[in-house]
Order: sequence, then structure tokens, then C-alpha cells
Amino acid sequence: MKAKEAQQRRHVVVGVISDTHGLVRPEAVAALRGSDLIIHAGDVGAPAVIEALRRLAPTFVVRGNNDTGPWAAELPETARVEVGGIRFHVLHEIAHLGLDPSAAGIGAVVYGHSHRPSVERRDGVLYLNPGSAGPRRFKLPVSIARVRVSQRRAEPEIVELPV
Repeated sequence: MKAKEAQQRRHVVVGVISDTHGLVRPEAVAALRGSDLIIHAGDVGAPAVIEALRRLAPTFVVRGNNDTGPWAAELPETARVEVGGIRFHVLHEIAHLGLDPSAAGIGAVVYGHSHRPSVERRDGVLYLNPGSAGPRRFKLPVSIARVRVSQRRAEPEIVELPV
């Protein structure tokens, strides 16, 4: 049975969250459960958010423009995470990208800040904003994203949370 399970599980699930602003929604935790790793694209809001995510899976976090104070000083502004042969570049604000992802061998750019979920492919690069899982802003949805990585291909999905 284990060999069959291994054959069926030839993918990695990356949970992607952003703009929590200190809020750990039970709906977000439920949606991220089962992730092999989690990426938080900034505006974490409090160290308790990181602790809660790390209880689910290994978590990579970048600092957002609202992440201030001694706890946030340790967070990097950008991160690179390699999953299934795909290099993910993580930052909070897409306007601060400052590099050509395709030329740099990056397969996916993950960002937040706008609170607007977005999935786009340009020049062979996935650009993914999971939206915001924090306090609702205007009429924007509350969401996270999941990316299934298999055979050097990233298949993203935006998950709207029932809040």
C-alpha cells in the first residue's frame, strides 16, 4: 500500500498566505492544513501568526511594510524557496521586485500587499498573490492560495475563505 501511496503522491502542496495583519483565522488554518510547506508574503502582524503556521508545516516568511518592531526585524524582505525544481521568489510588494524573474531562473513570484488575489503567467513565470487572510478590507475576498508542484510545474488555485 505504501508504494501505491508514494506513486499517487508525486506532488508537493505549497500553502500561500499574506496580509494576515495579526489575525489567525480558523478558516485559513483549515485551508492550509495538509500543505507540505507554507509561504507567508508579509504583513504578518504578530509572531503568533508565524507560530500557528509553523505548527502546520515548515513556513517561510518575509517582512511586509506593516511588520515593525523587534520581532519583525529578523524577517527578510525577500526569500527564495525551491520546491520540486521550481524556484519561488517571495516578497511583499511586487513594485519592489527589482529583477527579471525569467532571466534569474525563477519559476514563481509570490507577493501580497494589495489584498487582491491574482494568478498570472508572464514569460513562463507564475505571478501569485494569495490575497489577504486578515481583516476584510473593502469588499475584497478573504483568501489564501495553494500551489500543487509536480514535475517542475506549478498549478495554483485561489481559495476564498468562508468568513
